[in-house]
Amino acid sequence: MKIDWSALDAALERHTPLLWWRDDDAVEATPALDRLLSLAATVEAPLVLASIPARTTEGLARRLRGDTSVAVAIHGWAHTNHAPEGEKNAEFGAYRPLTEMIAEAEQGLRVINALFEDRALPVFIPPWNRIAPDMPQTLAEVGFQGLSVYGEREPRRSPLPRYDVHLDPIEWRGNRSAVDPAEFVARICDLLESDAPIGLMTHHLVHDDAIWALVEAVTMRMTARGAKWVSLGDLTAPTT
Repeated sequence: MKIDWSALDAALERHTPLLWWRDDDAVEATPALDRLLSLAATVEAPLVLASIPARTTEGLARRLRGDTSVAVAIHGWAHTNHAPEGEKNAEFGAYRPLTEMIAEAEQGLRVINALFEDRALPVFIPPWNRIAPDMPQTLAEVGFQGLSVYGEREPRRSPLPRYDVHLDPIEWRGNRSAVDPAEFVARICDLLESDAPIGLMTHHLVHDDAIWALVEAVTMRMTARGAKWVSLGDLTAPTT
């Protein structure tokens, strides 16, 4: 994969960004997960896996046991779409009673805590990055310590610490392969205009060779040029 790094290199001369990495939909140990973990280790990036509680296996827990660089957050409950026909997919959109959705979130938290123990991260990551506007406040009241969706550049602290992802290497509305590398690099340069942490979102289970190549090239380049990786757990940790 040929990428013109000149604009990114110039931006990194002016800024030393904080990066964090979220990978969605993990449920079991697979060769694709091994490749993801290997890449994250190569660039020394803490990784948070957004795991689907209703589908997550003991095998995933065994695979991660002892790996202190990986945390596991709650990716909804079953990754089931409850949106009415014609609306964008959402498991936790404003289409169901809040009590029902909170019950599923709490159940998901119990499952992830039981499977991953000290690797469990009480951060809620709704499937399709959509959440009912009245849900974060109640999540904060039932034990969650963070929220992450897609798109908002500046983090929030209330009612939950919220850190969104901003970089997605997949062209979901097209051929579902890698986005144009030039556009991806331009997006990073735009994000570097703010000092807020930059969130990378990947989906290792659906990566083809082009997506892997783009993710590997960008993470390695940014790391080599001085970017710093931080964990989502540190970002959302309660402040005193």
